[in-house]
Amino acid sequence: MNFEIKYQPSYAMLIAKLNQGEQITAESGAMTYMTPNLEIHTRKREKSLLGTLGLSIIGGQSFWVNDYVAVNGPGEAAFVAAPVGDIKQLDIAPGSGYVIQKSAYIASTQGIDLDVKWEGFTKGLFGQGLFMIRATGSGQMFINTFGAIDVHRLEAGQTLVVDNFHLVGFSETCSYKVTRIGGLKETVFSGEGLVTQITGPGEIFIQTKNLREFTEWLWTLLEPKVRNTRSR
Repeated sequence: MNFEIKYQPSYAMLIAKLNQGEQITAESGAMTYMTPNLEIHTRKREKSLLGTLGLSIIGGQSFWVNDYVAVNGPGEAAFVAAPVGDIKQLDIAPGSGYVIQKSAYIASTQGIDLDVKWEGFTKGLFGQGLFMIRATGSGQMFINTFGAIDVHRLEAGQTLVVDNFHLVGFSETCSYKVTRIGGLKETVFSGEGLVTQITGPGEIFIQTKNLREFTEWLWTLLEPKVRNTRSR
């Protein structure tokens, strides 16, 4: 299977070119186009109902996913995500998985498992409504970001502090701790809130834009019009 990511970094689109019999799994609603010889099989995200509900309700992912299979020759399908931003391919192998933001997942090849039952998730580790899931197995996974992707590669013992709303994911080989910025005054007035302190070795993926800040900025434009409408 060959992949191409077009229109980076602002309007990225993933194109998967499948040989006959190959299959790719994608988030429900992510497909933009496909050749007519692809068969679509819709299924629950996990084999167990409990696992699927965990990803759907707690993890924020949709209840269903779609498997696209090429029949009667090669085929092609393209996928995008809702945010305006970039897409990145992650190569996953045993012992080289990733912890990713719940909404970052777009698609993956067979053999990738998305797990909500790991210790960090069940403790609500990331707070502020930001939950992460662990991706393990063997194959390729594709994630999206709001804005461009900023990649940092940490050596063993190196540490980076990342705002939770800019954090997209990191290697499972990293250790991590969620904390607050400074003392009470810094937490309240700095605008940062919770941050994650991540220590290598491994990679960290950061999105350059903050969806929370974007919605707050958008509301400053919409609020006067909403107020005027209500006052009529």
